[in-house]
Amino acid sequence: MEIEEELRELDLKVKQLRLDYERYFLGTRPREPSLLRSEVQKKLSVFSNTSIQNTAQRFKLSTIVARYQALKRQWDETLRKIEAGTYERHRFKADLHSAPKGKDKSADTDLFAQYREARPAEVPGAKPLTREKLDALVARHRAHLAERFGPEARFRFRIAFEDGRTKLKASRIPQEG
Repeated sequence: MEIEEELRELDLKVKQLRLDYERYFLGTRPREPSLLRSEVQKKLSVFSNTSIQNTAQRFKLSTIVARYQALKRQWDETLRKIEAGTYERHRFKADLHSAPKGKDKSADTDLFAQYREARPAEVPGAKPLTREKLDALVARHRAHLAERFGPEARFRFRIAFEDGRTKLKASRIPQEG
């Protein structure tokens, strides 16, 4: 049962490593989880030199190794994109920061692109929002905000992904003069 426990522990470490890399790529983790990655790599090399007689344990190990290799390829590709400056999320953020600050060049024009970037690739049971539906949603929010704050109040909209849902967020633009 010692090998069974080690395989369970290795599986948990690979899952934790996947979560840590996701956090790192999202920007909520400051550094790459290289310590945990090297720890997992060492465990895998130890297991590759170990003869496992139990078929179920051998299958579990091969499954863990295959998952780790697939994740590793994905992480390495993303890291290469980050180093080359072509990683989509970083380019999106850079474009947002480099946009002119003085104008409100109808920031809603990029809203659909923000929605497509913020929305995960697959949300079970959710229908993707079309540009027309998003424009109608923004218009409803503008009307509601105009009732609440007056017609002279201006707002900037952005898309956020929180609690598994895509949300439309408004922030008030300060009046000049």
